[in-house]
Amino acid sequence: MNHEIIEKQGASVVVLRGDVDLSSSPEARKLLLSSIGGSDRVLVDLSGVTYIDSSGVASLVEALQASKKNGNQFALAAASEPTRRVLELARLDKVFTMYATVDEGINAAG
Repeated sequence: MNHEIIEKQGASVVVLRGDVDLSSSPEARKLLLSSIGGSDRVLVDLSGVTYIDSSGVASLVEALQASKKNGNQFALAAASEPTRRVLELARLDKVFTMYATVDEGINAAG
């Protein structure tokens, strides 16, 4: 998994790429939780995620819970087809705020 954090219009955009699986989910978890601590608005760009397993999904859920606890905004954007399918199968597309694009998420939250 590769990642970067971009500050855009007052939001931290966490860009994840590649596989978010058992080997990389601890890093994803740490990255997401630190982003929540550093910004009131966090948007996770999932467009480059080629595979996500239950540990990766758990990292997203934990970040969502932490953001709610802290009163932060947390959303997912541009989920790749494989990621979107996993989230839909787990019915998490109804739990997360999801946007079709990063710009849509930035504009909606701003």
